[in-house]
Amino acid sequence: MNYEWFELLGRPKYVVAPMVDASELAWRLLCRRHGASLCYTPMLHSTVFTKDPKYRKENFTTCNEDRPLIVQFCGNNPETMAAAAKYVEKDCDAIDINLGCPQSIAKRGRYGSFLQDDWELLRKMITEMSQAVSVPITCKVRIFECIEKSVKYALMLQESGCKLLTVHGRTREQKGPLTGIARWQHIKAIREAVSIPMFANGNIQCLEDVHRCLDYTKVDGVMSAEGNLTNPAIFEGINAVTWEVALEYLGLVKKYPCPSSYTRGHLFKIFHKIFTFECNNDVRQLLATAQCLDDFQQVCIKIRLKYLPYHQGEMTFDNNEGITRIGCNLILPPWLCQPYVRISPEEHTQKMENLCKIQDNHDTKRSLEDLDGNVISRKKMKKMRRKERRPLKPEAEQASRTGEICFSETCPNPLALIGPKRLEPP
Repeated sequence: MNYEWFELLGRPKYVVAPMVDASELAWRLLCRRHGASLCYTPMLHSTVFTKDPKYRKENFTTCNEDRPLIVQFCGNNPETMAAAAKYVEKDCDAIDINLGCPQSIAKRGRYGSFLQDDWELLRKMITEMSQAVSVPITCKVRIFECIEKSVKYALMLQESGCKLLTVHGRTREQKGPLTGIARWQHIKAIREAVSIPMFANGNIQCLEDVHRCLDYTKVDGVMSAEGNLTNPAIFEGINAVTWEVALEYLGLVKKYPCPSSYTRGHLFKIFHKIFTFECNNDVRQLLATAQCLDDFQQVCIKIRLKYLPYHQGEMTFDNNEGITRIGCNLILPPWLCQPYVRISPEEHTQKMENLCKIQDNHDTKRSLEDLDGNVISRKKMKKMRRKERRPLKPEAEQASRTGEICFSETCPNPLALIGPKRLEPP
């Protein structure tokens, strides 16, 4: 087993995922305080990272307490990926290749999960990066529908020099409302085949899920993304009080600043259950327009003032009071951090069909409302219907249309060079 370097890291078991605009330094330090044993940086674009000093300075920050740390890059040029890795090798414990991003921007830039069919390129990328730096090269991937192909994929990456593999148990088509359940049976089969350290990703909403995943798949550690965002204390095994953990995070942001959009996004995730109450729309609006730390702190203070008497047992909380978009009988009170539960793809499909029926019955109306009472324009409705009816392309057809990769540094083709303006997810 290739575990020497992994042993030096302390065999980390609880892992914070690489998350664009979300796993910045302040958030990583917060998670480390609450049980995380390893963190990843957000995905960094290798081409821009090597060419733009400002991008490097703003997007890669760390400190002495921020270890162990894995830096993640995306790209499709082995030389560029190796050059990017050289910049950070002294400030991290490993460098990860993003082979899992399923978003449309990754498709346009031809990176992430849209490289999973080009095994020759991946071999070359891992080899060049391994030769360029002194730290291990790791990979984060998604599965194929077929378990056997997923196993062959993992073995190819291991043979190419990958020293740690993180497997997200979903295909690249499983995203957004079609995310669905991650398939741990694929992860288990890969774990049985490879001899390098391995992390599992998917279906983690609480610490009990972590232990179930470890027991079933026999992986070395478990990575959390959404579960971590709604409860940064997930690995501590507690449901943190929202305003307490939010104010703790803001204290770290004061010391290690980040864009206000990152902070706003984190607070929306932490307070997501509270904001499903219509009576809290004013505080939600305050957070939506907040521009500085003082504004963000006021949001936390207002929520604390309102819900602290309930938390301390001085007042009785009524689940029915003020709820418009969620059901009653909450398992946990809304002021505690808790998972965000997606509807199933089947429920989503049924919901879209119902919306289409509503549209058919309201052709004379200028606007419609969805089942939650939110207004949907006719233009948006038509777009949603087209998207639902669009069939998924077979893998073979997708692969045949990708064409060759251009490795020229001066080529304006978006497959070869992605500029800073296209770094953000759509």
